[in-house]
Amino acid sequence: MKQHALRHFIVATLIATCTAAIGVRAQQGSLSAADKQRRWDTENELQSIAVVERKVMMPMPDGVRLATDIYRPKNATGKVPAIWVRTPYNFNFWDVHNGVPADMTAVLTAVKKGYAYVVQNERGHFFSEGNYDILGSKTDGYNTVDWLTRQPWSNGRIGTTGCSSTAEYQMGVAALGHPGYAAMNVQGFGAGVGRVGPYYEQGNWYRGGAVQMLFIAWLYGEQNQVRPMFPPGTPREDLIRASKSFDLAQHLPPVDWSKALWHLPVQDIIKHVDGPRGIFETAMPVETGGRMIQRAPNDPAWYRGGLYHDDMKLNVPGLWFMSWYDVSIGPNLALYNHVRRTASPEVASQQWAVIAPVAHCAYNRATADTIVGERSMGDARLDYNEIVYGFFDRFLKGERSTRLDSMPRVTYYTMGMNKWQTSDVWPPAGAQPATFYLSSAGKASSLAGDGALTAAAPDADRPDAFTYDPMNPVLSYGGNVCCTGTAVEAGAFDQRRMEAREDILVYTSEPFKEGTEVSGPITPTLYVSSDAKDTDFTVKVLDVYPDGRAFNLDESIQRMRYREGYDKPLAWMEAGKVFKVTLQPLTTSNYFAAG
Repeated sequence: MKQHALRHFIVATLIATCTAAIGVRAQQGSLSAADKQRRWDTENELQSIAVVERKVMMPMPDGVRLATDIYRPKNATGKVPAIWVRTPYNFNFWDVHNGVPADMTAVLTAVKKGYAYVVQNERGHFFSEGNYDILGSKTDGYNTVDWLTRQPWSNGRIGTTGCSSTAEYQMGVAALGHPGYAAMNVQGFGAGVGRVGPYYEQGNWYRGGAVQMLFIAWLYGEQNQVRPMFPPGTPREDLIRASKSFDLAQHLPPVDWSKALWHLPVQDIIKHVDGPRGIFETAMPVETGGRMIQRAPNDPAWYRGGLYHDDMKLNVPGLWFMSWYDVSIGPNLALYNHVRRTASPEVASQQWAVIAPVAHCAYNRATADTIVGERSMGDARLDYNEIVYGFFDRFLKGERSTRLDSMPRVTYYTMGMNKWQTSDVWPPAGAQPATFYLSSAGKASSLAGDGALTAAAPDADRPDAFTYDPMNPVLSYGGNVCCTGTAVEAGAFDQRRMEAREDILVYTSEPFKEGTEVSGPITPTLYVSSDAKDTDFTVKVLDVYPDGRAFNLDESIQRMRYREGYDKPLAWMEAGKVFKVTLQPLTTSNYFAAG
């Protein structure tokens, strides 16, 4: 009989909690002859059907110019809408390493569907001028929308798309309310969210008050790229020629982050790997300041830059792509619900969410047997392009979209059941809350202990204890993680090797007698005591298979000094006292099979 059980385990501090943005970009590999030919075929077709304008230096009001490539239908009978992508990454049209054009498939698709496709580097990146600021002003986005709407070919309606850093600026720009900004498709956008509801992640820098280690690896590479500097007024033709010979790949030495992230103190990690520290550690001449590693989760500097916070209004139709094993799935869903609650009634009804069982930005990599980490998710494919262009057709062209008309507001994948489901709200309509209790005879440490997860409250308080050694921390093993290089891989992994540790408390339910879907937030409450005045507690929820494999669904963490709120005085622990702490919610959709 196949039976599944639900398991929680509790530990102290993670060395690599869930993290942010998009991965440190790898050097481009060598292409096969067939792949090179496909690149050329795509470029030649694009040149035949599109007006191609590369290295257009779009002026900002302060005189800084942003490198922009514009592709628009050559034989359009009227004005066209634009899909705009802004990125800190290398979008160069030429693959210097392989001596062929870059992959222009997404551009070609947009042009064929009647859109201008606009790709732009953020200021201070590659061919764009100015100084880079990760939390800089949102006005570059507003001014870009304004410039695009005034072009003679534009119908005045601009949409945005992209994943990770190409998504995260979108909410901040939307909050500025430009009338030409008509639709946003945000994908894997956690690092653009500052504060929403119970989450104070500040762009994935924190989780539960603990620093998320990804940003250290990400900033090492992303804010310190080598880039060309050209005299003012350099002709576009010269910029295009330079871009075909200048290797824009990162030149910083590679780092084994599985080793580097062990360094203490955390604020010296980038210095320890001989990396340029930038705003991670030093005060840069930018309006949001530097020294990010020294900021608390409620530092006022977080609110002066480009993050989206829940005191802002967002009145742009939205198509939100999220995934169960991406960073910040909880804040992402909280923000989606926040917009549906606070936007105008019309715009609130124009928000759609898709939640996939994949890792960061891996939507189109789903297959007939999608494996995420070590767990099979079944056939998790979805017609993302059809959904995206149905959305843009409605809001940028004003056309009827059969695909969008038939699509409920939330499309989510239930793991274990391995199927797509729909609802008009999140959590799904009809979901009923349930409470489980942690119970034991006082020896819940490790998988060999007596910890139980029960629907009935225990008849007495029996504390469980463990010893936390900060020099031997429990590492993250899978989960909703991103961009830590070799340190942590995202996804569902068998956690038994972690549960063998004596410094982990393990609580397991009886096998489910009936198949049970758990979809929505999971809010852990603990009663804890420590002889340290501050520590971190983490909670992880697992699906236990009949053969003993235990796959992680989500996890949460709380640094105890912030347990009473991020806007409250620091709450240190006192030895011998018991403190109640509620961790920020976990979230998932998983089916626990019955016997």
